[in-house]
Amino acid sequence: MEVVAVDIGGTHARFAIAEVEGGRVVHLGEPVTQKVAEHATFPLAWAAFAEQLDRPVPRAAAIALASPINPELIKLTNNPWIIRPPLIKERLDVDAYSLINDFGAIGHAVGQLDGDAYVHLCGPDVPFPERGSLTVCGPGTGLGVAQVFREAGEYHVIATEGGHQDYAPLDEIDDAIIRRLRPTYTRVSAERVCAGPGLVHIYETLAQIEGKPFVHLDDKRLWQLAFEGGDKLAVAALDRFCVSLGGVAGDLALAHGPTGVVIAGGLGLRLKDRLIESGFGQRFVAKGRFQQLMNTIPVKIITHPQPGLFGAAAAFAQEHAR
Repeated sequence: MEVVAVDIGGTHARFAIAEVEGGRVVHLGEPVTQKVAEHATFPLAWAAFAEQLDRPVPRAAAIALASPINPELIKLTNNPWIIRPPLIKERLDVDAYSLINDFGAIGHAVGQLDGDAYVHLCGPDVPFPERGSLTVCGPGTGLGVAQVFREAGEYHVIATEGGHQDYAPLDEIDDAIIRRLRPTYTRVSAERVCAGPGLVHIYETLAQIEGKPFVHLDDKRLWQLAFEGGDKLAVAALDRFCVSLGGVAGDLALAHGPTGVVIAGGLGLRLKDRLIESGFGQRFVAKGRFQQLMNTIPVKIITHPQPGLFGAAAAFAQEHAR
Protein backbone atom coordinates (compact mmCIF):
# COMPACT_ATOMS: atom_id res chain seq x y z
CA MET A 1 0.00 0.00 0.00
CA GLU A 2 0.98 3.65 -0.31
CA VAL A 3 1.54 5.94 2.64
CA VAL A 4 2.60 9.56 3.04
CA ALA A 5 5.80 9.53 5.09
CA VAL A 6 6.45 12.70 7.09
CA ASP A 7 9.54 13.70 9.06
CA ILE A 8 8.97 16.79 11.25
CA GLY A 9 11.99 18.36 12.86
CA GLY A 10 12.64 21.67 14.54
CA THR A 11 13.35 23.53 11.30
CA HIS A 12 11.97 21.47 8.39
CA ALA A 13 9.09 19.14 7.62
CA ARG A 14 9.75 16.58 4.89
CA PHE A 15 7.13 14.63 2.95
CA ALA A 16 7.34 11.69 0.54
CA ILE A 17 5.09 8.93 -0.77
CA ALA A 18 6.29 5.46 0.21
CA GLU A 19 5.22 1.98 -0.78
CA VAL A 20 5.16 -0.62 1.99
CA GLU A 21 4.49 -4.34 1.94
CA GLY A 22 4.92 -7.19 4.42
CA GLY A 23 6.16 -4.95 7.22
CA ARG A 24 8.92 -3.37 5.10
CA VAL A 25 9.50 -0.37 2.85
CA VAL A 26 9.78 -1.33 -0.82
CA HIS A 27 10.06 2.19 -2.29
CA LEU A 28 10.45 5.77 -1.10
CA GLY A 29 9.57 8.59 -3.49
CA GLU A 30 11.27 11.94 -3.93
CA PRO A 31 11.05 14.10 -0.81
CA VAL A 32 9.42 17.52 -0.59
CA THR A 33 10.90 19.80 2.07
CA GLN A 34 9.02 22.65 3.72
CA LYS A 35 10.16 25.16 6.35
CA VAL A 36 8.25 24.80 9.59
CA ALA A 37 8.26 28.59 10.02
CA GLU A 38 6.25 29.00 6.80
CA HIS A 39 3.21 27.13 8.15
CA ALA A 40 1.18 27.84 11.28
CA THR A 41 0.15 24.21 11.79
CA PHE A 42 1.00 20.71 10.60
CA PRO A 43 -2.36 20.26 8.77
CA LEU A 44 -1.60 23.42 6.78
CA ALA A 45 1.82 22.05 5.84
CA TRP A 46 0.12 18.75 4.87
CA ALA A 47 -2.34 20.69 2.68
CA ALA A 48 0.54 22.54 1.00
CA PHE A 49 2.18 19.19 0.18
CA ALA A 50 -1.11 17.85 -1.18
CA GLU A 51 -1.46 20.86 -3.48
CA GLN A 52 1.92 20.06 -5.07
CA LEU A 53 0.86 16.53 -6.05
CA ASP A 54 -0.72 15.86 -9.41
CA ARG A 55 -2.56 12.86 -8.00
CA PRO A 56 -4.74 11.92 -5.00
CA VAL A 57 -2.99 11.85 -1.64
CA PRO A 58 -2.71 8.35 -0.11
CA ARG A 59 -5.11 7.87 2.80
CA ALA A 60 -2.42 6.79 5.23
CA ALA A 61 0.20 8.79 7.13
CA ALA A 62 3.48 7.74 8.73
CA ILE A 63 4.58 10.66 10.88
CA ALA A 64 7.94 11.02 12.63
CA LEU A 65 8.15 13.85 15.17
CA ALA A 66 11.03 15.48 17.04
CA SER A 67 9.17 14.98 20.31
CA PRO A 68 8.06 12.34 22.80
CA ILE A 69 4.82 10.74 21.58
CA ASN A 70 1.69 11.38 23.65
CA PRO A 71 -1.68 9.88 22.65
CA GLU A 72 -3.61 13.08 23.40
CA LEU A 73 -1.41 16.11 22.80
CA ILE A 74 2.08 16.49 21.31
CA LYS A 75 4.09 19.70 21.71
CA LEU A 76 7.20 19.44 19.60
CA THR A 77 10.45 20.13 21.45
CA ASN A 78 12.03 22.66 19.05
CA ASN A 79 9.02 23.52 16.92
CA PRO A 80 5.86 25.57 17.72
CA TRP A 81 3.43 23.10 16.15
CA ILE A 82 0.97 21.24 18.38
CA ILE A 83 -0.47 17.93 17.17
CA ARG A 84 -3.59 16.27 18.60
CA PRO A 85 -3.51 12.56 17.66
CA PRO A 86 -7.30 12.01 18.13
CA LEU A 87 -7.91 14.57 15.35
CA ILE A 88 -5.32 13.32 12.84
CA LYS A 89 -7.70 11.18 10.74
CA GLU A 90 -10.18 14.04 10.43
CA ARG A 91 -7.67 16.86 9.84
CA LEU A 92 -5.51 14.97 7.34
CA ASP A 93 -8.38 12.98 5.76
CA VAL A 94 -6.67 9.61 6.26
CA ASP A 95 -7.90 6.17 7.30
CA ALA A 96 -4.75 5.03 9.12
CA TYR A 97 -1.68 6.64 10.65
CA SER A 98 1.38 5.97 12.79
CA LEU A 99 3.23 8.37 15.08
CA ILE A 100 6.81 7.82 16.13
CA ASN A 101 9.63 9.83 17.66
CA ASP A 102 11.96 11.08 14.92
CA PHE A 103 14.95 9.08 16.11
CA GLY A 104 12.73 6.10 16.73
CA ALA A 105 11.99 6.40 13.00
CA ILE A 106 15.70 6.46 12.20
CA GLY A 107 15.98 3.36 14.38
CA HIS A 108 13.49 1.65 12.07
CA ALA A 109 15.58 2.75 9.09
CA VAL A 110 18.64 1.19 10.72
CA GLY A 111 16.62 -1.97 11.29
CA GLN A 112 15.70 -2.29 7.61
CA LEU A 113 18.55 -0.75 5.59
CA ASP A 114 21.43 -2.86 4.29
CA GLY A 115 25.09 -2.48 5.19
CA ASP A 116 25.85 -0.37 2.12
CA ALA A 117 23.79 2.44 3.68
CA TYR A 118 26.70 3.28 6.05
CA VAL A 119 30.27 4.50 5.97
CA HIS A 120 32.85 3.64 8.62
CA LEU A 121 33.71 6.34 11.18
CA CYS A 122 35.83 4.71 13.89
CA GLY A 123 36.37 1.46 15.77
CA PRO A 124 36.64 -1.88 13.96
CA ASP A 125 35.75 -1.58 10.27
CA VAL A 126 33.40 -4.56 10.32
CA PRO A 127 29.65 -5.05 9.71
CA PHE A 128 27.34 -4.65 12.66
CA PRO A 129 26.66 -8.00 14.36
CA GLU A 130 23.36 -9.64 13.43
CA ARG A 131 22.40 -9.85 17.10
CA GLY A 132 22.67 -7.16 19.74
CA SER A 133 21.98 -3.53 20.50
CA LEU A 134 22.77 -0.55 18.28
CA THR A 135 22.83 3.03 19.55
CA VAL A 136 21.53 5.61 17.08
CA CYS A 137 22.30 9.26 17.77
CA GLY A 138 22.91 12.47 15.92
CA PRO A 139 22.64 16.24 15.79
CA GLY A 140 20.06 18.38 14.08
CA THR A 141 18.07 21.18 15.62
CA GLY A 142 18.15 18.91 18.67
CA LEU A 143 20.15 15.80 19.58
CA GLY A 144 18.24 12.62 18.79
CA VAL A 145 18.85 9.22 20.40
CA ALA A 146 17.32 5.77 19.91
CA GLN A 147 18.24 2.15 20.50
CA VAL A 148 17.75 -0.77 18.12
CA PHE A 149 17.89 -4.39 19.26
CA ARG A 150 18.35 -7.00 16.54
CA GLU A 151 17.91 -10.76 16.87
CA ALA A 152 16.99 -13.64 14.55
CA GLY A 153 16.31 -11.39 11.58
CA GLU A 154 13.95 -9.13 13.53
CA TYR A 155 14.48 -5.80 15.22
CA HIS A 156 12.90 -3.72 17.97
CA VAL A 157 13.24 0.04 18.39
CA ILE A 158 13.29 1.99 21.64
CA ALA A 159 12.86 5.74 21.17
CA THR A 160 14.58 7.73 23.92
CA GLU A 161 15.27 11.28 25.06
CA GLY A 162 18.94 10.51 25.65
CA GLY A 163 19.97 13.80 24.08
CA HIS A 164 18.78 15.49 27.26
CA GLN A 165 21.20 13.66 29.54
CA ASP A 166 23.76 15.84 31.34
CA TYR A 167 26.76 16.95 29.32
CA ALA A 168 29.88 15.46 30.94
CA PRO A 169 32.93 17.80 30.74
CA LEU A 170 36.31 16.15 30.26
CA ASP A 171 38.78 19.04 29.99
CA GLU A 172 39.21 22.77 30.60
CA ILE A 173 37.44 23.78 27.38
CA ASP A 174 34.44 21.67 28.34
CA ASP A 175 34.52 23.32 31.77
CA ALA A 176 34.48 26.74 30.11
CA ILE A 177 31.50 25.76 27.91
CA ILE A 178 29.60 24.59 30.98
CA ARG A 179 30.42 27.79 32.90
CA ARG A 180 29.15 29.89 30.00
CA LEU A 181 25.87 27.94 29.69
CA ARG A 182 24.99 27.28 33.33
CA PRO A 183 23.70 30.80 34.14
CA THR A 184 21.22 30.47 31.27
CA TYR A 185 20.18 26.83 31.50
CA THR A 186 21.20 25.79 35.07
CA ARG A 187 21.33 22.16 33.94
CA VAL A 188 23.44 21.81 30.80
CA SER A 189 22.30 18.87 28.71
CA ALA A 190 24.20 17.18 25.89
CA GLU A 191 21.81 18.78 23.41
CA ARG A 192 22.91 22.28 24.45
CA VAL A 193 26.41 21.49 23.16
CA CYS A 194 25.99 18.77 20.51
CA ALA A 195 23.00 19.98 18.48
CA GLY A 196 22.99 22.60 15.72
CA PRO A 197 22.58 25.64 18.01
CA GLY A 198 25.38 24.30 20.22
CA LEU A 199 27.97 25.49 17.70
CA VAL A 200 27.18 29.07 18.74
CA HIS A 201 27.87 28.26 22.41
CA ILE A 202 31.18 26.61 21.52
CA TYR A 203 32.19 29.48 19.20
CA GLU A 204 31.51 32.16 21.82
CA THR A 205 33.31 30.16 24.50
CA LEU A 206 36.41 29.81 22.32
CA ALA A 207 36.30 33.54 21.53
CA GLN A 208 36.19 34.26 25.24
CA ILE A 209 39.15 31.96 25.90
CA GLU A 210 41.12 33.62 23.08
CA GLY A 211 40.21 37.09 24.30
CA LYS A 212 38.73 37.99 20.91
CA PRO A 213 35.67 40.17 20.37
CA PHE A 214 32.81 38.49 18.56
CA VAL A 215 29.44 39.32 17.07
CA HIS A 216 26.62 36.99 18.07
CA LEU A 217 25.64 34.97 14.99
CA ASP A 218 22.72 32.63 14.51
CA ASP A 219 23.68 28.99 14.20
CA LYS A 220 22.74 28.75 10.50
CA ARG A 221 25.21 31.49 9.57
CA LEU A 222 27.88 30.07 11.87
CA TRP A 223 27.60 26.58 10.36
CA GLN A 224 28.00 28.17 6.92
CA LEU A 225 31.17 29.97 8.02
CA ALA A 226 32.54 26.80 9.60
CA PHE A 227 32.02 24.72 6.46
CA GLU A 228 33.42 27.45 4.21
CA GLY A 229 36.59 27.55 6.31
CA GLY A 230 37.29 31.29 6.14
CA ASP A 231 36.60 32.04 9.82
CA LYS A 232 39.31 30.26 11.81
CA LEU A 233 37.37 30.49 15.06
CA ALA A 234 34.28 28.96 13.41
CA VAL A 235 36.44 26.13 12.07
CA ALA A 236 37.88 25.58 15.57
CA ALA A 237 34.35 25.52 16.98
CA LEU A 238 33.35 22.90 14.40
CA ASP A 239 36.34 20.76 15.33
CA ARG A 240 35.38 21.03 18.98
CA PHE A 241 31.77 20.17 18.15
CA CYS A 242 32.95 16.90 16.56
CA VAL A 243 35.05 16.08 19.61
CA SER A 244 32.14 16.80 21.96
CA LEU A 245 29.79 14.66 19.89
CA GLY A 246 32.28 11.79 20.15
CA GLY A 247 32.20 12.05 23.94
CA VAL A 248 28.41 12.06 24.07
CA ALA A 249 28.15 9.12 21.63
CA GLY A 250 30.58 7.19 23.84
CA ASP A 251 28.51 7.93 26.95
CA LEU A 252 25.39 6.67 25.19
CA ALA A 253 27.26 3.54 24.10
CA LEU A 254 28.19 2.82 27.72
CA ALA A 255 24.58 3.32 28.80
CA HIS A 256 23.15 1.08 26.06
CA GLY A 257 25.84 -1.59 25.99
CA PRO A 258 25.69 -1.71 22.19
CA THR A 259 27.49 -3.78 19.60
CA GLY A 260 27.54 -0.76 17.29
CA VAL A 261 26.79 2.97 17.03
CA VAL A 262 25.12 4.81 14.14
CA ILE A 263 25.53 8.56 13.69
CA ALA A 264 22.56 10.16 11.94
CA GLY A 265 20.59 13.40 12.28
CA GLY A 266 20.14 16.44 10.09
CA LEU A 267 23.81 17.32 10.48
CA GLY A 268 25.18 13.79 10.65
CA LEU A 269 25.65 13.26 6.91
CA ARG A 270 26.87 16.83 6.32
CA LEU A 271 29.53 16.25 8.97
CA LYS A 272 30.69 12.94 7.53
CA ASP A 273 34.14 13.98 6.32
CA ARG A 274 34.73 16.30 9.28
CA LEU A 275 33.87 13.59 11.79
CA ILE A 276 36.19 11.09 10.14
CA GLU A 277 39.09 13.59 10.22
CA SER A 278 38.34 14.96 13.70
CA GLY A 279 39.01 13.84 17.25
CA PHE A 280 35.57 12.18 17.42
CA GLY A 281 37.08 8.69 17.67
CA GLN A 282 39.58 9.59 20.38
CA ARG A 283 36.90 11.17 22.57
CA PHE A 284 34.47 8.30 21.86
CA VAL A 285 36.82 5.75 23.45
CA ALA A 286 38.11 8.02 26.26
CA LYS A 287 36.12 6.28 28.99
CA GLY A 288 38.82 5.44 31.52
CA ARG A 289 38.73 1.80 32.56
CA PHE A 290 36.37 1.01 29.67
CA GLN A 291 38.59 2.28 26.86
CA GLN A 292 39.47 -1.25 25.76
CA LEU A 293 35.77 -2.11 25.50
CA MET A 294 35.03 1.09 23.58
CA ASN A 295 37.71 0.20 21.03
CA THR A 296 35.69 -2.92 20.08
CA ILE A 297 32.57 -0.96 19.04
CA PRO A 298 32.15 -0.15 15.32
CA VAL A 299 30.81 3.36 14.71
CA LYS A 300 29.28 4.22 11.32
CA ILE A 301 27.51 7.16 9.68
CA ILE A 302 24.23 6.45 7.92
CA THR A 303 24.37 7.75 4.35
CA HIS A 304 20.76 7.25 3.28
CA PRO A 305 19.61 10.74 2.26
CA GLN A 306 16.26 10.53 4.09
CA PRO A 307 16.47 8.03 6.97
CA GLY A 308 13.69 9.82 8.87
CA LEU A 309 11.21 9.45 6.01
CA PHE A 310 12.30 5.89 5.28
CA GLY A 311 12.05 5.03 8.97
CA ALA A 312 8.62 6.62 9.40
CA ALA A 313 7.34 4.45 6.55
CA ALA A 314 9.09 1.40 8.04
CA ALA A 315 7.46 2.03 11.43
CA PHE A 316 4.04 2.29 9.75
CA ALA A 317 4.71 -0.90 7.79
CA GLN A 318 5.59 -2.82 10.95
CA GLU A 319 2.66 -1.49 12.97
CA HIS A 320 0.05 -2.13 10.30
CA ALA A 321 1.41 -5.52 9.24
CA ARG A 322 0.44 -6.98 12.62
